[in-house]
Amino acid sequence: MKKPIWAAMLLVTTVAFAQQNVMTPQKLWDLGRVGLETVSPDGKTFIYGVTRYDIDENRGQRDLYSLSTSGGDPKQITSMAGSEYGAHYLKGGNKIGFSYGGQYYIMNTDGSDVQQLTNIEGGIGGINAYDLPNGEIGLLFTKDFKMGMTTNELYPQLPKAEVAIYDDLMYRHWDSWSDVSYNHVCYAKANSNLDVVTEFKDLMKGERFNSPVNPFGGSESYTLSPDGKTVVYEAKKLTGKDWATSTNSELYMVDLESGKAEILTKGMSGYDKEPKFSPDGSKLAWMSMKTPGYESDVNDIIFMNMKTGEKTHLLVVTKRYDEMTFQSFAWQDNNTIFAGVPTNGSNQVYKITQTSSGVDYKKVTRGDHNYNHFELAGKNLIVDRQDMNNATETYSVSIKKGTAKQLTHVNDDLYSSIAKSKVEKRMVKTSDGKDMLTWVIYPPNFDPTKKYPTLLYCQGGPQSQVSQFYSFRWNFQLMAANGYIVVAPNRRGLPGFGRQWNEDISGDWGGQPMRDYLAAIDDVSKEEYVDTDKLGCIGASYGGYSVYYLAGIHEKRFKSFISHCGLFDLENWYLTTEELFFANQDLGGPYWEEKNRETYNKFDPKDLVQNWDTPMLVIHGGNDFRVPEAQGMAAFQAAKLKGLDARFLYFPNEGHWILSPQNGLIWHDQFFNWLETYLK
Repeated sequence: MKKPIWAAMLLVTTVAFAQQNVMTPQKLWDLGRVGLETVSPDGKTFIYGVTRYDIDENRGQRDLYSLSTSGGDPKQITSMAGSEYGAHYLKGGNKIGFSYGGQYYIMNTDGSDVQQLTNIEGGIGGINAYDLPNGEIGLLFTKDFKMGMTTNELYPQLPKAEVAIYDDLMYRHWDSWSDVSYNHVCYAKANSNLDVVTEFKDLMKGERFNSPVNPFGGSESYTLSPDGKTVVYEAKKLTGKDWATSTNSELYMVDLESGKAEILTKGMSGYDKEPKFSPDGSKLAWMSMKTPGYESDVNDIIFMNMKTGEKTHLLVVTKRYDEMTFQSFAWQDNNTIFAGVPTNGSNQVYKITQTSSGVDYKKVTRGDHNYNHFELAGKNLIVDRQDMNNATETYSVSIKKGTAKQLTHVNDDLYSSIAKSKVEKRMVKTSDGKDMLTWVIYPPNFDPTKKYPTLLYCQGGPQSQVSQFYSFRWNFQLMAANGYIVVAPNRRGLPGFGRQWNEDISGDWGGQPMRDYLAAIDDVSKEEYVDTDKLGCIGASYGGYSVYYLAGIHEKRFKSFISHCGLFDLENWYLTTEELFFANQDLGGPYWEEKNRETYNKFDPKDLVQNWDTPMLVIHGGNDFRVPEAQGMAAFQAAKLKGLDARFLYFPNEGHWILSPQNGLIWHDQFFNWLETYLK
């Protein structure tokens, strides 16, 4: 039987790993990708999803499972020909609702008696479902509405024409071109008999705006009050240049009976998102950034008294604005929330209670793990947990003791058959005398008497923590399994180490962050087991920018560079990217304004090409509109014109990330073969 094309192309990598009982690219795709959904009202069971990928079919399928919060054997409760997600316990915990194929379904808790609950023309998405006081079910969701004419409709006599016409900015965003369609938040009710729902209310009727805010907003962007009378949703009702240069999203409160809407966040000029009512509906909380145009600002949590309108800014009143930032939260009762907080190289969960005398903070989780999505279950939290050696599994964490018990075991068999990496937490002194947390990941069965090629990992974002994440692309376990030590510093400009550390990168892209990178690799290179003749440097996005920049200043430290979707020409990038608020915050604004000239003159990688002297692999996606493809093409061409060994790996239908399974396997094959050529 003829081998699939992808299998033949991966021959070199497969042979390289064949004799090793370690992680491989193929095993990464064999892992089940676990995601917590919801916990039952009595706290005794929870629903989670598992996505598995079929490489030959080049797609994934997600099924839902039910499991006791005390552990035991899971029960698969869906097995439809596609993916099921967005599960909710309904009817007091006696039913489970879920999304499938653009509609909403409901079933018994054991997965039996599946019924389609909605049949709304054109399909719906991002569905939230709520038990209403009268036995009905409230449904909040988004639906796409066409509000204008396409070019082919404007020119019906030219049906084969392929052209787009734009008059304003934001004509494309991340990986999609703008069209004449808009996502609106809608509301519908299912009666107590669970008759099929076909009618709904468009809560944004006639508005040429989107909710949620593209591209990352989801069903967390809108919520229904416990009495079923009020909806609060997030939207960024700006257009053109205003949209491109501002982060000002607002929260809108809609009275479902009258349809009247009011803005809850007037005068708050940054992102306001993820609204949630307290259990009795007396308060609304949401996450808020105060600085206009700063997408990586401190995330505060705002509490609003629904009766008086009084707002409490949690980090401000507790004087922790310079210390913490939030990434998620959930209500326990009307005075207590649990919140996800980036903390010194990991994601942890805190319990925060408003008392008559102030606010109490308690750190619930602990250890070098990322605790991500969480739900409450009585005296415990049900939490998705991962680390650099383990993909996500779901755990139960005691709120009182902080002890964790693993509940799902989706990937135990695979992990039990491979050797894992040692992960070291190392404090490195920076050039300005600061302590910088740097993760060092060692090959399985590490032998300190041997010498190992070593990779400096440059983080993207630029302001996203190098935490205990488990990536299916930039997978440290996989890099270490291929015989490399990985050095991953939390350089200047990352959250979890205080506001100042996070903000120090703005306006200084090629300054202290680059010195931090070099401090990390130089510190680890002092070890006898590091082969200083075989150092590589890798990264994506701002990390890809870092690779290009370091290629011009590394003074022959590195023998190979790999840049994925990196920024190479900052002046050209400013005029071709879309979210200009990001460029305005981090670079100061347009390059033609005199006040910004120093930033562009000092920190543009293209101006250092004369110093490039090292082989370079450049990777880019054709649908990457954050960092358009010409950035990668220019870097590759510069390297070739310099006479360097260089390769351009191009994915025409991928965006800022590589999402297709077969493309992902080729990505890893090229990545490791390049390193094998220059570092082994």
